[in-house]
Amino acid sequence: MVLKFLLSVPALLYAILISMLPFGELRIGIPLAAAAGVNLWSAFLMCTFANVIMIPLIFLFLDTLHNFLMKIRLYERLFKKVIHRVRKKVTKYVEKWGYIGLLIFVSIPLPGSGAWTGVLGAWLFGMERNKSMIAVAGGVLIAGILVSLAMAGIITGVNSF
Repeated sequence: MVLKFLLSVPALLYAILISMLPFGELRIGIPLAAAAGVNLWSAFLMCTFANVIMIPLIFLFLDTLHNFLMKIRLYERLFKKVIHRVRKKVTKYVEKWGYIGLLIFVSIPLPGSGAWTGVLGAWLFGMERNKSMIAVAGGVLIAGILVSLAMAGIITGVNSF
């Protein structure tokens, strides 16, 4: 068992990195780790933790480096497109349910509804930082559970053949 874990470390590290990126997050990280043979519990813990760690870092980026990058025309245009999409996705959740809506939005394990979009939405709407971080982290935890349960079902289904 220890040997199997050691052999799967590179796959787990790759899954952790994917879980930290805006285009992958848990929706790809956990299945990638599971497909590589990583224990599902380990995949859930490590990928979820990696995704949660990004929450304060995204806020930090938006408060600091983002302002500098807005001086670059290409970044400004791309950021405005992203903002338009995020505002469109997050508005109905945040305006109706506030922080609970933010948590629900992030917990939906579909592309474009993870921690990155949740933090950006909270930042756009000027939501209180600590409450936003808790709501986004709660959403990430729920999304991690849902993705892991889906993977457990898939693994069980494949193993029964």
